[in-house]
Order: sequence, then structure tokens, then C-alpha cells
Amino acid sequence: MTDRDDWGSRLQTDRPHSARVWDYLLGGKNHYLVDSRAGDMILQNFPEFAAVARAQRRFLVRAVRFMARDAGIRQFLDIGTGLPTADNTHEVAQGIAPESRIVYVDNDPIVLAHADALLGSTPEGECAYLDADVRDPRKILAEAAATLDFDRPIGLILLGIIGQVSDEEGPGRIVSELVDALPSGSYVALSDGTATSEALQTAVSAYNSQSVNTYHLRSPEQIGSFLDGLSLVEPGLVRSADWRPDADPSGLPQEQGHGVGAVAFKE
Repeated sequence: MTDRDDWGSRLQTDRPHSARVWDYLLGGKNHYLVDSRAGDMILQNFPEFAAVARAQRRFLVRAVRFMARDAGIRQFLDIGTGLPTADNTHEVAQGIAPESRIVYVDNDPIVLAHADALLGSTPEGECAYLDADVRDPRKILAEAAATLDFDRPIGLILLGIIGQVSDEEGPGRIVSELVDALPSGSYVALSDGTATSEALQTAVSAYNSQSVNTYHLRSPEQIGSFLDGLSLVEPGLVRSADWRPDADPSGLPQEQGHGVGAVAFKE
């Protein structure tokens, strides 16, 4: 499912990459100077962004926990995985149900280099890693079928990844193709940054001007439209920090929640 022989030739260290910048913002160590500088530039324009990144990560934990514990999901397809950090999807899911099966998908060579950290499955379950691009859902679905049973419900994780798809590339079509392949009883967790702050838009524009991959902020309504045809789980599409929050508050003021998230059910 992966080809590590050419990852070095694909690795670009002269320009920032979203997975590595995200790692920096989350306090990780798997990034380069160019990535930390890009992260600092974002924070100079929008100091709250690191808190927004942490809020989205906590949303991942709560969404996977809901799917595994409350909805009984035992299979997960996590697209746009990013670099491993605390509470990865398989750790949350298999902590609840050790037999859970997880497929991670990313196309950043440095994520591929750290894939072993994402493949530490329980003996009862299974983890796999696909070197693939979200813009190629057909490839993702075909290769994921080697690990996941598409006749049984699946939890699809799309956190911060659809924002990396431009309008011209058809983000709605991509999500629809992925969702159409899921059986009834499946769930989709989706979150992305919103175009609700001039400062954030300035920060993202500056980042896009030098990054390997660009990010596209959208309105909450546009993000929500990607889940059309599905049933939103309460509380619906909300600020990521407000989706079924834990007792421990996010510490993110309401006006600084420039990212939304939702979990949806396929009838």
C-alpha cells in the first residue's frame, strides 16, 4: 500500500507543508525550519490559530470516541491523517474496541516516513496506511477495501482535508464519491477552517503564497453542504470546540472559534 523507496525524492524541505506546519502548531517535533517559520507567520497574523488547531484535534478524539463507543463503529477510514501525535484514530478506537480496523490515508512523504507510528495495532485489530491523495477517491476506496469491509459500517474521517481541495477540483464531488461507497449505518466526521475572520484570511493567504499545498477557507454553510443527504448527529454543524465537549473546556473564546465540525449518519 505504500512505496517508501521514493519518499526521499518527493520530500520538499524548502517549502512548508500543511502536515508539518500542523505538527509545529500542535507542539510536535516532526517539522523543518521552513515549517516552523510558516507557523510563526500564521500566528503573527492570527495568534489564536494554535488554539484552533488543538480544538480540531480534540474534536477528532470526541468524534472517534462517539463512533466507537456510542455508535458501535469498528472500521475507520481517516483521510488526511497528518503526522502522528497523541490520541491518533486507532488509539482512540482500539482503546474502546480492540478489534477495530483503521486505514490511514496521506500523501506527504514525511507522514509516510512516520507511518510505523500509525500502524501499532492491537493484536485483535488492524491498521494500514495508504499513500494516496484525497483527490483520487477511487484509488483510496479500492486500496482501503483490502483492510476494510465495505459491507459493514465505516467511520469516515475528513478533518482539515477538504479545505485543501480547491473549488475547481470539486470538493463536493470528492466527498460524495467517498460517502456513496459507504454502507448504510456509516458515519462521517468533517471539520474545516471557516472564512469568518479577516485576520485568519490574511494569515492563510500568506501561507498559501509559499506552501506546497494551499488551504481554502469556506463559509460554515459551504462546509455543511458537503454533508447534504446525511443526517447530522446532535448538535449538528457547530464550532469544533462545541461538538459534544468534554468536561474539560477548550479554553477557546466563542469569537475565536474559526473552524466548524460535524458528525453525520448515513441512513
